Amino acid sequence: MVVELLANPRYARSVIDDVTEPVAAEFELPRVLAALADRHRLATVQYLARTGESWCSRVMQDIGLEMSKSTFSHHLRILRDAGVVSKRMEGTKSFMCVRKADLDARFPGLIDSILNVDAEMVP
Repeated sequence: MVVELLANPRYARSVIDDVTEPVAAEFELPRVLAALADRHRLATVQYLARTGESWCSRVMQDIGLEMSKSTFSHHLRILRDAGVVSKRMEGTKSFMCVRKADLDARFPGLIDSILNVDAEMVP
């Protein structure tokens, strides 16, 4: 019997990620709007649109989101399911960015209107 021990089992070689980010042609307006209806998700998207690609813990810290990593992961999953953001892994960090070009192709002007909302208006 052969047993392989990983140096750090916490970061195994493969990470299960069962979210399939839709292609732009499959974006659904109700899903996009529902994903952006939550103030935490809206703040995340506004931050990413301003700063570009960033990793999850930095987004949480810079925005000041007081929630667990698992809760933030849930919010990120909703944004990814709707096609609003994409995620890529590099080492142990998850980087995300807004899919602005894809959103503009499917719903011209929508994301700009949403991102230009004054942050003070967000409840």
